[in-house]
Amino acid sequence: MSYDVERIRADFPILNEKVRGKRLAYLDNAATTQKPRVVIDAISRYYETSNANVHRAVHELAERATTQYEGARDRIAKFFNAQREEVVFTRGTTEAINLVAYSFLRPRLKVGDEILLTGMEHHSNIVPWQLIAAECGAKVIAAPVLDDGTLDLEAWRNLLNERTCFIAVVQVSNTLGTVNPVETMVAEAARREIPILVDGAQAVAHQKVDFAALGADFFTFSAHKLYGPTGFGCLIGKKARLDAMPPWHGGGDMIRTVSFAGSTWAEPPYRFEAGTPDMAGAIGLAASIDYVEAIGLNEIAAHEHALLIYAIPRLLEIPGLRLIGTAPGKSGILSFVLAGASPQDIGSILDMEGVAVRTGHHCTMPLMDRFGVSATTRASLAAYNMEQDIDQLVAALRKAVRLLR
Repeated sequence: MSYDVERIRADFPILNEKVRGKRLAYLDNAATTQKPRVVIDAISRYYETSNANVHRAVHELAERATTQYEGARDRIAKFFNAQREEVVFTRGTTEAINLVAYSFLRPRLKVGDEILLTGMEHHSNIVPWQLIAAECGAKVIAAPVLDDGTLDLEAWRNLLNERTCFIAVVQVSNTLGTVNPVETMVAEAARREIPILVDGAQAVAHQKVDFAALGADFFTFSAHKLYGPTGFGCLIGKKARLDAMPPWHGGGDMIRTVSFAGSTWAEPPYRFEAGTPDMAGAIGLAASIDYVEAIGLNEIAAHEHALLIYAIPRLLEIPGLRLIGTAPGKSGILSFVLAGASPQDIGSILDMEGVAVRTGHHCTMPLMDRFGVSATTRASLAAYNMEQDIDQLVAALRKAVRLLR
């Protein structure tokens, strides 16, 4: 069956919106994806029919809420081929990384230890490690990025040594679109018995992730990158790792017993889920997973790749435009600069033409420094984008060239 992008677009109510009186070309998907009607309906239905706090209570609404909430955990675990006990609900990738930093690594960190990152990491996969390193006298180091946006894998290997206590790596760069060889990196980490975290925020909507097969100690992602709700995500961690980790936040639902003499903790994942959880977020994410699986992640990826191939030569025809990140096999992210024009001005002109893109450093300031720019304009693709969106982007950029020169 051919990929029916018009049918998919019909599932997203917001794509009918007009922006500045123009057709909306939404190309800011790396920041957040839009939500299909089935996800919106699943969240509304929960609040309309089942809203109650989960666990403990015995009344009917609480039982409904708990069944749906824990059913969502089962659905997410199945999607990622993980055990349900390995799926910790968080507010997103950022909180998941901080959880690992403070609960797993900080108690183990010693003076002189090294945490190995890459030069293309999101700030969320840099700053938490810097904070705990500063407390403990450890160091954060980063492997270099080559001119085309590819990770220098040989340099990364050479930075591994007896002081390396932890590795964190982004699976797909949110700025470059580079797809890192995480399978190779995880295997190397395992060979050296170094724990590794994979930031999958930009990967989950574009490729299938098998947590068990990948073999990483930790994997993180955010629901809103996967057509799900904002403010929700997951840490998926190997059960043995989670079992050995102390709580990070304290409060209700993460305890086994509480007394003024001392408290004991629930088993993972509940040990790390203090307080009233985001039930609607979990239910919305499960609905988004159902949605993308019905289309097929491979089919979505093929569609996005075809759009990328359509877009690149058309963008390169624009005078003064330079793409930042041209790694082979890259994901559907197009970051660029335009000679003589600031990204902020470009973004404003594109907005007047109904084109939604992201401008700025994209929470990758070290990467901006690497490429000698302060910011870029970024267009990013999703399942519902089509050639008309690219054409609208190119036409708007040509208008920007005329206006800004």
